[in-house]
Amino acid sequence: MAHKQDPNEKVVYVGDSRIRKRDRAPAYPPDFSAYPGKSEAFIPNFLLKEWMVGVVVLVGFLVLVISEPAPLGYPADPLNGSFIPIPDWYFLFLYQLLKYPYTSGSYVGFGVVAMSGLPFIALLLAPFLDSGKERRFYRRPIASSLMLLSLVAASYLTWVSWNHYQHELAINKVTPEHIEREEKAREAREKGLPRPVPGKEKIPAMVAADDPAFKTMQEAQCIACHGTELEGGGAPALRGVGDKLSKQEIHDTILNGRGGMPPFKGQLTEEQINSISTWLEKQKAGAE
Repeated sequence: MAHKQDPNEKVVYVGDSRIRKRDRAPAYPPDFSAYPGKSEAFIPNFLLKEWMVGVVVLVGFLVLVISEPAPLGYPADPLNGSFIPIPDWYFLFLYQLLKYPYTSGSYVGFGVVAMSGLPFIALLLAPFLDSGKERRFYRRPIASSLMLLSLVAASYLTWVSWNHYQHELAINKVTPEHIEREEKAREAREKGLPRPVPGKEKIPAMVAADDPAFKTMQEAQCIACHGTELEGGGAPALRGVGDKLSKQEIHDTILNGRGGMPPFKGQLTEEQINSISTWLEKQKAGAE
């Protein structure tokens, strides 16, 4: 059965065939770069890119932390009058800024609140104050000028603070703790001695280290808190404990616990506790 064709209908053919072209959207996703002022889809395009960048940065940061562990200094000594306090490098510019007369003394409130707090508040308000669509820095003179001024000021203050610190060390003839620790470790290594533990050089030597009681303490995991050589760690050192506690006090501490130490009643026999307390009572300074 023939269909009647409208003579005014415009027919568009594909190639040499007689198949009419259909007006429909393409099957592929649109290219967002073709739309000025638009962006790509947040999920999954943008999110996947940001996630990959975050993974790379995180892995790099973890490698840096593992390869260069943070150095540990000596225990704080409140009687050390030669110690020169200094913050970490990323706070040196604020440390130096708070030394100036208009940010200290009678103006300390202004220095702490205004000079330190306002830059952070400005960063929080920046997205709302600078809401223009232009992203080229030379087309944003105010924001670019403030950024460059902040970078120059932070770099200059950091440099001044570090040079002032070095000058104070030279005047007071003070060797920084980490350098002193490295020198002692190098001297011990050259003499074939074990590396010294900072702040624990005055701990008395262990008495009768081959006593079976020490092996019993190792099996009871006492060294997990008191150190592998009883030099202390998460718990006080047991070297020299005989100068502080009697045998009965040591026995009662092991049996019933003390402070954060758990009781070993039921875990160790009375004979084991007695041998440990007898051996620890011998741990005195100068004893052999």
